[in-house]
Amino acid sequence: MAFGLRTSLAFLAAALCIVPNLASQSHSQPDVREHAWQVLHSGLQNKWASRRWTAVQALSLMQGDRRASQFAVEALHDPNFHVRAAAAVTLGNLHERSALPELHAALKDPEVSVVLAAAHSLYVLRDKDAYQIYYAILMGDQKSSDGLVQAQLDRLKDPKQLLQMGVEEGIGFVPFGGMSYEAYRQLRSRGDSGARVAAAHILANDPDQVTEDALMQTALSDKNELVQLAALDALSERGDPKCIERLALNLENAKSSVQYRTAAAIIHLSDVQLRGKRAHR
Repeated sequence: MAFGLRTSLAFLAAALCIVPNLASQSHSQPDVREHAWQVLHSGLQNKWASRRWTAVQALSLMQGDRRASQFAVEALHDPNFHVRAAAAVTLGNLHERSALPELHAALKDPEVSVVLAAAHSLYVLRDKDAYQIYYAILMGDQKSSDGLVQAQLDRLKDPKQLLQMGVEEGIGFVPFGGMSYEAYRQLRSRGDSGARVAAAHILANDPDQVTEDALMQTALSDKNELVQLAALDALSERGDPKCIERLALNLENAKSSVQYRTAAAIIHLSDVQLRGKRAHR
């Protein structure tokens, strides 16, 4: 039965390959990369904070891209605290040590969710200043007079506040912490969605081409937005530049989160391709 399923997926993947062939006749990969940057820029500069927030989160797929890090640092100064928190998390996901001064400054943000997000990224980057925040969470007090203000400290003492902020800002206190609170709530209420999201992330490590084709099908056409995003993450992690042309179809997706995540994945994969070409010279 497993063989039959893989055969069916392979047949479907072969049929889907017709689309990228048509796309490649009119768009070169540099064109697709430029389009991807345009889509991502539109999200980062959008007047709606929710769009900016989603676009900043998408930057986390672009580790090693200097512009992605610069955009995330700029977003630390966004007027909306959700965007600032997303930027702080993204800098940790990018492993951007050059942003340590900005993350240290974010520990003094008036919004405690931004403080928590910055602390999490400092911890990821193995910076000792992160421990000040976790000490305050554990003990309800702080080690020194620097950093936290009393209003922040009071909120750090509230377990319910911490749980909600952990979900909202993606700082690792709860499962699927990289999602927004609304996305996590929907995930909990949609039956098997959580299992499918987890499966997509795990399949990033399966070298089978049939699996890659299944992830592509999911990224392009799954009805569940969260599962689509997980498939895009997996394809980005797999690092196969051959996916670029097919993913370009998603740049016109009606869901802005899918658009931005796809754009970031395309830029990352094109960088992987460029590094590969340089290595073979």
